[in-house]
Amino acid sequence: MTDPLAAEAVADTVAQPVPAQTGSAALPQANPVSGWRRLGAFVGPAISLGILAGALWQIEAHDWHKLIAIIQASPWIWLVLAINYLSGPVGDWVIFKRLWDIPASGIFPLVKKMIGNQILLSYVGEVYFYDWARRHVKMEGSPFGAVKDVAILSAMAGYAMTLIMLVVAWPYFNHYAFGFNKRELYGSIAVMLLIGLAITAFRNRLLSLPRNDLVFVLAVHMVRLVINTALTAVLWSLMLPAVPLSTWLMLSTGRLLVTRLPLIPNQEIAFAGALALLGGPVDRTYEMITVIALFITAIHIVVFVAMLLLDLVQRERNA
Repeated sequence: MTDPLAAEAVADTVAQPVPAQTGSAALPQANPVSGWRRLGAFVGPAISLGILAGALWQIEAHDWHKLIAIIQASPWIWLVLAINYLSGPVGDWVIFKRLWDIPASGIFPLVKKMIGNQILLSYVGEVYFYDWARRHVKMEGSPFGAVKDVAILSAMAGYAMTLIMLVVAWPYFNHYAFGFNKRELYGSIAVMLLIGLAITAFRNRLLSLPRNDLVFVLAVHMVRLVINTALTAVLWSLMLPAVPLSTWLMLSTGRLLVTRLPLIPNQEIAFAGALALLGGPVDRTYEMITVIALFITAIHIVVFVAMLLLDLVQRERNA
């Protein structure tokens, strides 16, 4: 038998009107998207447009008649140039494959990263790649720390390689003038040592990757610098075969050295001193370097436009 008091209580409860919900609590809503996230969605496209504008400006700024005049060069030149061109993105891919296990398709944003750094501003490519990784790579925590560490270690690898080359080339600095005085040289050495010591001393605050990963990243950067220097010498030798490869190897090493010393104001003059010291053909070498710069700019433009078209085709397929 049903208790009449209980039945009355149930009836009162059912009959009681439910208070109306007002405002934002009336319906469930998704978490609001922050303004920074909305702004971040435009970072990648904005950098891509900037790279495209820079590439179009490069088309107007360069003398393409010189490039067309030697376009029928040896196929070996194109092969070495292509390997040297891809060594940077491939090295970065090896690094981030270990850190994040990125897929093979990750090479494309890394190529865009390199093009952005060379056509627009230094480290704008890192901003682009950070934005890409944040949206496409599954990982614990923010990708900013790893991108930052890789950029810092790239600079450290350049300084370390420069100091090693200084030790090897020190007899030349002792007996010949390279276009700068000893005060500039010693000041540059001091700056590189201080930066290296500061990063080492405060690595726990500046760097976030584990020690084994830091050593791996630094080693990859060092190997890439050696490969770039050697391939540059081979490329020069193919373009000016009358000069021995050994001379080009020394010139390539010397150019990398003088262009990375931080306090040298006239780096091209210093490189001219290295050319004169080693008996290299100064005028033809500068012309050759200009032509190689045109080659690289042409490759940047072709590759970047091709990747933009590939992105458009991919979006059409996914639509």
